[in-house]
Amino acid sequence: MVIKIGVLELQGGYALHHNLLKKIGLNSLPVKSGDDLKQSNGLIIPGGESTTLSLLMTKYNLRESIIKFAKHNPVLGTCAGLILMSKDVDDQRVDPLGLFDLSISRNAYGRQIYSSKKRIFFQYDQAKEIELHSTFIRAPKINYIGENINIVARHGNLPVAIFSKNLLGLSFHPEIDGIDIFHKMMFDKTSKFYYKNVN
Repeated sequence: MVIKIGVLELQGGYALHHNLLKKIGLNSLPVKSGDDLKQSNGLIIPGGESTTLSLLMTKYNLRESIIKFAKHNPVLGTCAGLILMSKDVDDQRVDPLGLFDLSISRNAYGRQIYSSKKRIFFQYDQAKEIELHSTFIRAPKINYIGENINIVARHGNLPVAIFSKNLLGLSFHPEIDGIDIFHKMMFDKTSKFYYKNVN
């Protein structure tokens, strides 16, 4: 069976995710409907405008499909994707999916003109800590972390990547910098970081 990773294409920076998946030898397909999701073995919810993405998920009847899909398939959310995967968001215009027991503040790292690369430290499954430099664009801040959620990367003392079962959420944009370790962790069987939900 050919593994295909779906990339949500409602709005935002989905093209770079397709490029990164291709770079590491994985097939991808655009997800714009529930039928597209049924053909996928994993899902990426990209960065973008979380309020717009929230409205479009409702408009195209994708909310419940994504929630159901996320129970048994790997899902990666970057920036706005993390916001949407969370349980509580400090903006009533966003109707989150509630996949993570998290509380999130939108745009906590400042306006887009203050976007920058920041140093983060990544550690997963007792592996040696890895220093990375990745891009933060109006990045969300994680205010509260519930049970059964692991912090796998930090910027200073702040968690910027969290992992729970088959879900991975990032405050930053590894796809902009060509950082593939998080995509490999979730979707690439040949990687030492690969994770596959066995439920």
